[in-house]
Amino acid sequence: MARAALDKQPADVRRMFDAVAKRYDITNDVLSFGQDRRWRREVLEAVDPSYGEKVLDLAAGTGTSSQPFADAGATVVPCDFSIGMLQVGKKQLPHLPFTAGDGTQLPFADDTFDAVTISFGLRNIVDPVKGLAEMRRVTRPGGRLVVCEFSHPTWSPWRTVYLEYLMKTLPAVAEAVSSSPDAYVYLAESIRAWPDQAGLAAMLAEAGWQQPEWRNLSGGIVALHRASA
Repeated sequence: MARAALDKQPADVRRMFDAVAKRYDITNDVLSFGQDRRWRREVLEAVDPSYGEKVLDLAAGTGTSSQPFADAGATVVPCDFSIGMLQVGKKQLPHLPFTAGDGTQLPFADDTFDAVTISFGLRNIVDPVKGLAEMRRVTRPGGRLVVCEFSHPTWSPWRTVYLEYLMKTLPAVAEAVSSSPDAYVYLAESIRAWPDQAGLAAMLAEAGWQQPEWRNLSGGIVALHRASA
């Protein structure tokens, strides 16, 4: 069964993402009703890369989130710890420098990047605060972080509908379109267990990031957190 438990043992999470890699992008598109494309645009605008800047796209998966930075003229490094994801990405986007790396032990020197971003991957790191501290280490002084992650809908009735979708409808849809639907049961559970917007901002501060702030997308289903090194 290709799913992980909520203790997020790295080997289990890695195997799970290896198993879903083949149809990962199309599954996300279906499950998010196409909103994932809008969220990627919002991340790009939040990072606002200048030509020639170095951007680390952590938990990049197949590189779908990385290509927009390259299109904007930045030097982007897609990094992920799932070899299956990297292999699929390299076939689709061979010009990008896909790099294998663990979020708690990044294979980069201090102060390497002008900006670091991670979309829908922070909650899968075994120790998210340690991961955020590693992102801080590889970011130059004055550089920036953008985290796009599932969060808590701000309107209570909508939150009830959303949780119902997560725990019942999402796994059923994944059964039809995913290469490993069991993984999406874990993903739904991990979203439900994740801290709210203020909780994630506190994690950023604990990891050494300055002036954390957030903006809700899609009514708080997703939140875009920003901070400075």
